[in-house]
Amino acid sequence: MFKISQQLNIVGKRSGEGFVAHKAMLANTLSRCLADRLTIMDFTIGRKGLLNYVKALGGSNVIKIVPASTNGNASGEQVAEKRLKVVCGANTSFLADGAWIGEKTPMSFADVRVSPSNVVNPNISSLELAEAINRVLPFTGDDENRPVLQNVLVKASEGKLVLVASDGIRLAIVRLDYDEGVDNAVLVHQDDLKGIATALKRARRVNIGFTPSGEALDGVALIIETEAIRYKLLGSEGTFPAYEPLIPTEHTVMAHLDSVEAVKALASLKAIAENPKSFAIDLTIGEGRVLVASPDEFGSSIIPADTEGQGEIRVDGKYLADVLRACNSMVDLTLTNAYSPMTFSTNGYSVVLMPMASVRAKEQQEADKQAKAEATATAKAEKPTKTRDKALAKA
Repeated sequence: MFKISQQLNIVGKRSGEGFVAHKAMLANTLSRCLADRLTIMDFTIGRKGLLNYVKALGGSNVIKIVPASTNGNASGEQVAEKRLKVVCGANTSFLADGAWIGEKTPMSFADVRVSPSNVVNPNISSLELAEAINRVLPFTGDDENRPVLQNVLVKASEGKLVLVASDGIRLAIVRLDYDEGVDNAVLVHQDDLKGIATALKRARRVNIGFTPSGEALDGVALIIETEAIRYKLLGSEGTFPAYEPLIPTEHTVMAHLDSVEAVKALASLKAIAENPKSFAIDLTIGEGRVLVASPDEFGSSIIPADTEGQGEIRVDGKYLADVLRACNSMVDLTLTNAYSPMTFSTNGYSVVLMPMASVRAKEQQEADKQAKAEATATAKAEKPTKTRDKALAKA
């Protein structure tokens, strides 16, 4: 469900009931808007049509838009009709309410506000926020039975802005510096975030914050304000799963490698896989390398790496490639054993990937369970002896 409202902040001057603006600045603002319908002085107009029209105008760098009345219609009758009058140099046009809006035009709206300037106090980097959104969006879910995973958790806590997304198999986390002093959180649907990252890359200043949504007593909305557009993203209902326990806190194996080279190595194995959309990969880490191989021994490739410890794990090759592409730099890969999640980390960005089942993973899990059971039995056997010894010592 599309739950984002927008306000265009057009830099210009009031002219009666209308306004005057620089044509290039107006076109730039319209191109950064995500809504398909604009509300201008009680008129609703298609954004894309208006943008194309503004770009096509010539003769002047200044454009004036005011409400006006016209006489006459297509049949020649003298009927007064209120329209928007657009003047640019020698060009004059009259736009009717509903211009460039058809039956298939999406129902997404943006209000237009005109002011001499728009002051935005930045509290986060626009490029960092855009990159953070792009890094977590690919890992949102599409399972209708778990709708909460179709959202991105945006949370302000302890001087950080944290973005979290998961599809049930992968968990992506980005942490950005954000010291606003107030902890808050909101679930934002993935569809509402699509397109915002591209618009943010063109923004000079960005302020991000939280505000009551107005739809519920405890509802929260996310506000992203730039010098051109103010986005208000209404929060979704539901509670995001507790993701912290899923992040491994200890590891026995580590590898520092180039994710770009790793993606190239996976591409060769994907090319020979029977099902390129889902193929298993065995990772063997140790002795200064990471060996990626097909379980069916169809092929293998070696990736140079700085390693600590030795271990192996089986993962889905497509999911692994997606994670490595999202990292797109040198990355630290850590794992505990063949049946626990593995973690990829780089510059405040982390992705947790669940392993696939394998004979090796089953053997390790059974061996660890047996060792734990034996340790518990030994501790229970020793407890009465320790208690008796303490009693004798007191006597």
